[in-house]
Amino acid sequence: MSMRTSVLPTAAVVMALGLVATGCGSAGGDGGEGGGSDTLTLGYFPNITHVPALVGVENGTFADALGDVELQTQTFNAGPDAINALFAGEVDATFIGPNPAINGWAQSDGTALHIIAGSTSRGAGLVVQPGIDSVEDLPGTTISTPQLGNTQDVALRWFAQEQGWDVDTEGGGEVSILPQDNAEIIDTFVLGEIDGAWVPEPHLSRLINEADGELLVDETDLWPDTGGEFVTTHLIVSAEFLESDPEAVENLLRGHIETVDWINENSEDAQAAAISHLESLTGGGLDPEVVASAFENVTFTVDPIAPSLQGGAEHAEAVGLLDPVDLGGIYALDPLNGLLAEEGRDEVAGLG
Repeated sequence: MSMRTSVLPTAAVVMALGLVATGCGSAGGDGGEGGGSDTLTLGYFPNITHVPALVGVENGTFADALGDVELQTQTFNAGPDAINALFAGEVDATFIGPNPAINGWAQSDGTALHIIAGSTSRGAGLVVQPGIDSVEDLPGTTISTPQLGNTQDVALRWFAQEQGWDVDTEGGGEVSILPQDNAEIIDTFVLGEIDGAWVPEPHLSRLINEADGELLVDETDLWPDTGGEFVTTHLIVSAEFLESDPEAVENLLRGHIETVDWINENSEDAQAAAISHLESLTGGGLDPEVVASAFENVTFTVDPIAPSLQGGAEHAEAVGLLDPVDLGGIYALDPLNGLLAEEGRDEVAGLG
């Protein structure tokens, strides 16, 4: 979920956008002219905030839903890699955080991707060392985030701005913001080298359960207009693949809806499936207690919670990490809403 929200494309992104523009970027088989695709390549991260992907792949739900279209998968550790892969046609769809999706939309002038469903909401906040008892204690401290400009980094900088604190991208100001990768954050917190971290699950639960950290700010409290819900992960698809094979996209969404429903109805089994799949991907597992705690702090939903995406973009703009961007058209929710309507369920909304 890590993605710097600058809209200045890297050389890799520029090259990948060239592939999109010339129509050479589709990973899925010989799909043109409405003939359908032989494969669908799905991206996701080995992370608890990507549980619907972990479980949907582990249980074979996506593969079954796609039928004759072969499911292929590719995992990523950071948003920039996933977006570049989508641009280059190495994946057709991917689970990803909000800021990378915004960034990809901006970099491609709204041509390369669409958000087709939500996946995960909530599950982020500020964990601090014992002895830091209130927000007023934070000036003079060092707080880490997973990456400059990533979703949690923007949240912390927006929070700091709302408190009236001066911060900068060099680690200066009244609160020093230090971007580190999540594994390093755990280590530096345990060593006492940082005073806190604004992180997503499962790292939030790890800091509390394994490092005696205390939750000072639950990000759910910062989204009153959406009932505490805010997008953490959603499902995006390349615009080219959506146009060339809408049936495969619809079937992927069928599998996604089924997976999210199963997770919400079978939490313990879903936790076990997620742990099993993470072990197969990384060679190591998470403490079941950490996973259980993380599950309590997140919501699995196909609703993309569109107002929070708009809010996140506005926050990134306000703290100087994103140029103004028009998100009109970023959502393509008709396929999802059609499936929900078939089941007599409420439709979900985009940005209007």
